[in-house]
Amino acid sequence: MKRLLAVLLAVALLAAVGAAGGYFYWQSRLDAPLSIETPTLYEVPSGAGFNRVVNDLAAQGVISDAWAFRLLTRLAPDDVPSIRLGEYRLLPEMQGRDLLAVFENNEIVTYPLTIPEGWTFRQMRAQLEAAAKLEQRTGGLSDAEVMTLLGREGDHPEGRFFPDTYRYHLGMSDVDILRQALEKMDRALEQVWAERQDELPLESPYEALIMASLIERETGAPEERRQIAGVFKRRLESGMRLQTDPTVIYGMGEDYDGRITYADLREATAYNTYVIDALPPTPIAMPGQASLEAAVDPLPGDTFYFVAKGDGTHHFSRTLREHNNAVNRYIRNRDN
Repeated sequence: MKRLLAVLLAVALLAAVGAAGGYFYWQSRLDAPLSIETPTLYEVPSGAGFNRVVNDLAAQGVISDAWAFRLLTRLAPDDVPSIRLGEYRLLPEMQGRDLLAVFENNEIVTYPLTIPEGWTFRQMRAQLEAAAKLEQRTGGLSDAEVMTLLGREGDHPEGRFFPDTYRYHLGMSDVDILRQALEKMDRALEQVWAERQDELPLESPYEALIMASLIERETGAPEERRQIAGVFKRRLESGMRLQTDPTVIYGMGEDYDGRITYADLREATAYNTYVIDALPPTPIAMPGQASLEAAVDPLPGDTFYFVAKGDGTHHFSRTLREHNNAVNRYIRNRDN
C-alpha cells in the first residue's frame, strides 16, 4: 500500500511538473517576438474574430505559434481581446503579448483629413473623395441627396460643416466625416448664438452662420474679424447693401476666372450683395470658430467701408470720400 501511494505521489508530482513546464512553455511562446523585420500594417479582415486573425497572422508568418494564442480562448478567455475592423501597426520589437495589447487597446491606425476654414462644400466633397482608404458612400449623389442621407433633408449644405482636422480609419466612410463636421458646426453655432450681443440685426442662428461665412471670406487677419463684423452690422442697420466681393464670386460659380469686372458687380444673382439687400440666402463658405464668434460679437465703431491693402489686411473708413481715397491708394495705384 505504501508503495502504491509512493507511486501515485510520484506520478502526481511528475504531472504537476509537466503541467508547470507546459504552462511556462506556453507563456514563453506568447512572449516570443513577432517574425517581422520592418514595421508592418496588418488589416483585420471584415467580420474576423480572434481565432481567424490568429490564423491569418500565422499564415502571413507574423507569428510562429498560433496554437499558443488559440489556447487563450480555453485557458484565459478574459485575456482574449475584442478585435475591431481596421489597420494595426506592428513593429519588429513587438512580442506576442504586445500584439494582444495592440488589439485590446484598439490601437487602430488613423489618417488625418483637413477641411480648411473658408472652403466651400464643393471643395470639401472633393477632399473627401480624394481621401485614401475612406469608404465613399456619397459618390454620384447630389448635394441635396447627401443632406437627406445625413438626416437634414431640405437644408442647403453650404456652411453647415465645421472646418477642422478629422481623423478616420479603415472601415469609416465619407458619411462618418460629414456627420461629425455637421454636428460640430451645430454645437458651435448653438454656443455662439447663446452668447450673442443684444440687438444684433440677425434674426436666427442661420443668419449668424451666413454672416460668419462672409467674415471668413473677407479676411484672414484674426484681429480684423470683429471689425469686419462691425461694418456689416452698421450697414444692415442703416439699410445699406453689404457690397462684399466674395458674395459676387460665389454667385458667379464656375464662371469666376480670378477677377471681378464692373459687369459682374451689376449682374443680378441671388448672392450679389451689390444688387440684393441684406444677407445672401445661404452661407458662401465654411466659417471657423473665430468668424462665428465675430458674427455675434461685432466691434463697436463708426466705420462703414473697408478696402484690401494688399498685405492681407484692410483699411477701414468712416465716409465714402475717405473710402474712395483709400481705394485710389491701395488698388488703383497698385494696378497702374
